[in-house]
Order: sequence, then structure tokens, then C-alpha cells
Amino acid sequence: MNVLPWLTTILALVMALALLDQWRRRRQPFQLIWAIGMAFFGVAAGCEAVAATGGWNEALYQTWYLTGAVWTAGWLGLGTTVLLARTRFGYAVAFSMFLAGLFTLLTQVKENYPGAGVAPIVYFLVAAGLAVAIATATYFQDDRWPRLAAAGVVAASVLALVLMATTTLAAPYALDPATGQPVGTLFPGSLRLLTPFLNITGAFSLAFGALFSAYTFMPKRRVLEYSLDPRQPGDYFQFNLLIAPIALTVNFAASLPGAVRALIAGRLHSRVLATLLIAIGGFVASGGDALNRFGVTGPFAVAKFVSVVLLLWGFLASVDAFRDIRIPFTSIRFGPEREEPGPAT
Repeated sequence: MNVLPWLTTILALVMALALLDQWRRRRQPFQLIWAIGMAFFGVAAGCEAVAATGGWNEALYQTWYLTGAVWTAGWLGLGTTVLLARTRFGYAVAFSMFLAGLFTLLTQVKENYPGAGVAPIVYFLVAAGLAVAIATATYFQDDRWPRLAAAGVVAASVLALVLMATTTLAAPYALDPATGQPVGTLFPGSLRLLTPFLNITGAFSLAFGALFSAYTFMPKRRVLEYSLDPRQPGDYFQFNLLIAPIALTVNFAASLPGAVRALIAGRLHSRVLATLLIAIGGFVASGGDALNRFGVTGPFAVAKFVSVVLLLWGFLASVDAFRDIRIPFTSIRFGPEREEPGPAT
């Protein structure tokens, strides 16, 4: 099993370099943010790989927790959020932000982490405030709403770094005795509670944002109609906002046969397949992290490897992310510059 963390590390860091190279040439913000997220993914996996070979130490354990448990999901999800800036996905981000704050508060009530202090209440209030601000900006069709989400992610990331810098760990480090996987129970509650705050919003944005993006670009069959036009009467808007998740789910399922036909005919937008792969990768990573959080650490390394393979495949499949496939920071590319296929019907 020691080989899996090394493979995961290599794939994640190569992916981070490739995204950074694409951002250097095209200057798309979501590419840079995804590159940062994949770099964190690779560093966390690298910590596990090094520890599997030579054992854990304090710096290694702290770096693993910071990059993997705290930062990765939040930054990958933020990249998808920025990609969807011109859509109404802000409502979903606002909901996930509020849910993350509520879950953070409830987690402390259930687990009573030592050293949490007033952090759960502060995290909840900040998350609720951001949720209201993002939803309001989305309602008024302000494409800058992802900046509010970015402010939350950056602030939480900086806070996590400060809290980690003031935390001293003493051996032995918290590991699952059966698998040797780290479980992160040594850290103070104020730091541990940042993981649901960032992971829920990040995983939600990465996975469900990918599905939303796939639906946006696939040939559609609308079984249930809805509208989020803010110019409609308030009660109509509230009703449509309530049924939107159901309508999107039903319409997505009804549109899949048409998407398959477009894929076979070579007319499917690249983002559809790409984002479906990214969504599956996000679900796999979140599943592994959730199991690890509840003490089931056996599938953790496998889940991370499968996740990075799916994310790599999804990113490379997207013409938006990669106009061409090349060795990063060189002029050596594999094939000509790619273009989107003609519109599907």
C-alpha cells in the first residue's frame, strides 16, 4: 500500500504544474486556484508517502493536516466556484456555506473538542454572514459573488496557518493502529473545526458545481420548468428557488440520454464529460475523508489515489482548462490546440 501515496503525490503535483502552466499562458483565475488546490493535495499525499517510509514527525504531521485536512477541498472547490461566476450557482454556494457553519457548531456540541473556546460560534456567524452576502449578490446578478467565497477561504486558510504555528505536538502522533493512517485528533478544537468549515463548502462546490456545469453545457430536456429571474414577484421567486434543486435533478437525469447521443456523435461540449469526472473524483475524495474522520481509515489511501486519477482525467478532458496538452513550461505538446466540438442538438 506504500506505493499508492507516492503515485498520488506524483499525479497531483504534475497536475498542479500543468494547471499553473495553463494559467501562465491564459490567465484564467480558476486555473491558478485549482493549481493551488492540487499542490496542497500533492503535498498532503507526499507527507503520507514520506511517513510510510520513515515515520511521522511533528513538522510532517502538521503539514499533512494543514494541506490535506484543512486546505485542499476548500481551494479546489473555490476554483469551481470562480469558474461558475456568471451563473446562479451562488445560491448553492450560499446554502453550503450556511450548512458548513451550522455543521461546525453542531460538531462542537456533539464532540466537545478541547480548546475550541468561542470559535464554533464565531465560525457559524461568519459562515452565515457570508451565505447571506453571496445569496444577495447572486440575486442582484453581481458576478463578483465568488470574491466573497474567496475571502472566506483565504481568511480560513490564514487562520489555520496561524493556529498551526502556535500548536506544539508531542509524540506519539495520533495514528490508526491497524492502518497507520493519521487521524488528526491531537489538534485544538479551534483548528479542527476549520475542517468542516472549509471541507463542506469546498467538496460541495467541487462536486455539485461540476454537475451543475455539466448540466449547463449538455443538450437539455426540461421536464420541470423553473426560473430564478429576480424580476419575478417575490413569492414566485421563493417558490422557484425552493423547487430548483428538484427541477435540476430531474432535468439532469432526463438530459443524460441526449448527452450520450451527443458524445457518440462527437458533438458534446468537453466540459460535460470533464465535470462529470471531476464530480465523481470529488465524491470519492469526500467519502474517503469522511470515513477517515469517523475512524475508518482503511480506504483512505485508495480513495485519494482514485480521486486524483479522476480529477486529472477530468481536468485534461476540459478544453476550457487545457487548450492543448503539453509538458508543463515547455513548448513540447501532444497534438494541436483543441477546440470545442460543434453544438449538440
